[in-house]
Amino acid sequence: MGDAVFSALADARRRRILELLGERERSAGEIAGAFDVSWPAISRHLRLLREAGLVRERKDGRERLYTLERARLRDVLGSWVAAFDLMWAENLESLKREVEKTP
Repeated sequence: MGDAVFSALADARRRRILELLGERERSAGEIAGAFDVSWPAISRHLRLLREAGLVRERKDGRERLYTLERARLRDVLGSWVAAFDLMWAENLESLKREVEKTP
């Protein structure tokens, strides 16, 4: 589940799309207008972000509007950081035991 998020975040254009959506909801056309790439390329980026659960799409008439899924981003990144926190806590505890053993 988290792998899809990190895969989506690996691309600079997708990160830029998330930044744009962090400001406000945007139409697909508005997002595409911010890039100098083809519409199909932007469509693929949006699909990957949607499949990773990072953006939500809704239709308003003929427009597709996209919104950043902040909670999903926080959950995945938070759990990833927490794993490192646990690793460091275990390593520091191990180091403390070693240091305390020495005379």
